[in-house]
Amino acid sequence: MLEIRELNVYFGVIHALKGISLTVNDGEIVTLIGANGAGKTTTLRTISGLIKPKSGTISLDGVDITNLSAKERVKLGISHVPEGRRVFPAMTVLENLELGAYLRKDKQGIASDLKKVYEHFPILYDRRRQSAGTLSGGEQQMLAIGRALMSRPRILFLDEPSMGLAPLLVQEIFNIIKSINESGTTILLVEQNASMALKTADRAYVLETGSIVISGSGEELAQSEEIKKAYLGG
Repeated sequence: MLEIRELNVYFGVIHALKGISLTVNDGEIVTLIGANGAGKTTTLRTISGLIKPKSGTISLDGVDITNLSAKERVKLGISHVPEGRRVFPAMTVLENLELGAYLRKDKQGIASDLKKVYEHFPILYDRRRQSAGTLSGGEQQMLAIGRALMSRPRILFLDEPSMGLAPLLVQEIFNIIKSINESGTTILLVEQNASMALKTADRAYVLETGSIVISGSGEELAQSEEIKKAYLGG
């Protein structure tokens, strides 16, 4: 489905991504883990079209999308939930969700998807007339995910969905991620909570200072002594 080959990204003289290659197959949850500054967010932003790579290719279903705009990538089925949620605080929950479907014209489909979002996140239905800025952190994260789902993505990028959330909410967010995946959406997940990420993911890549240093199934990496020591507190 998604294939990244030899991707290099620079910020001035800083070589942020150093020839990384990865794949995400249809129907998978794939996670990127690593320390702060490893290049995880940069990877997502580059695949989304928000950062231009110096070299390398990004392909979706065998079609090179490296030079497409972010808007064109959304049309092809890529949706991105950024780090820090980035909801529109002065707008209502419903208005935020409707913005997620801004490229769509199918009113019936939009209404159907809105209903599905409310099924995933019942609290958003209860809060639909409320300003997004008045929601709790967990509710804002649910809204950011719901808004991304309104574009009807084939592949959903999630950047640190558990950041700043209480442990019970973290578990709830990961349960929802699994549910979204089981409903047919492929997921590429960036997450600092390596333990939860590896439990949830089919496959994982570990990034260190802009390079992929190890990859494997979520289960394999969760059992790796090296990974336990570096990321799981083992």
